Amino acid sequence: MVKLKQNVWIKGTKDGLVFHLDDACAFSDLLDELQEKVHNSHQQILSGPIISVVLKFGRRYVTAEQEESVREILRHRGNLVVRKVESDVITREEALQDKLSAQMQIYSRTVRSGQVIRHNGDLLLLGDVNSGALVVCTGSVYVLGSLRGTVHAGAEGSGEAIIVAYDFIPSQVRIANVLFPDSLEAEQIKRMEFVYLEDNHLIKAPMSQLHRIRPNLGQFVI
Repeated sequence: MVKLKQNVWIKGTKDGLVFHLDDACAFSDLLDELQEKVHNSHQQILSGPIISVVLKFGRRYVTAEQEESVREILRHRGNLVVRKVESDVITREEALQDKLSAQMQIYSRTVRSGQVIRHNGDLLLLGDVNSGALVVCTGSVYVLGSLRGTVHAGAEGSGEAIIVAYDFIPSQVRIANVLFPDSLEAEQIKRMEFVYLEDNHLIKAPMSQLHRIRPNLGQFVI
């Protein structure tokens, strides 16, 4: 007797149930099998109080309508609550966002007091950041000039971001959610330094150490 391939696997965890949904079969076949298991063959394990559910679609791209059709089948049981939906496929919007985040913007002027510069990705500033100016980036910030204002790199939580400046005398610098604690005196200034995040602390180092501390930055050289 040939055993038919399953399109739906239901696995129990300490947090509830995980529904593994085959990403290669026809979507209509997936719905049919899900309907059968939820309302007939698997009633025993699906009965009882409220059960938290995670849906895993694998490499299948699922539209909002398709996701809703799966949710609707589970909703009819009354006690199955979808807590999370996981997919290994990203949407076009997410792909575009990743592409934009990987791009470096070049800004060739001084950022003056009162000005705010925001960028999604890395930013190369060919000029100074004056006191009272604010620069916010989701990636790293490279300042080919004096940094006297405020810079926030990794603004969406990236701990791999760095802040580089020719003259490093900022009002404030932040990477992710961590502030650099020290106010730097003029005699402490050294040419071409950068700040990076390690163990939830910001550390200042000379540019000669960049390749060792952040080797994944590639061949970008100031």
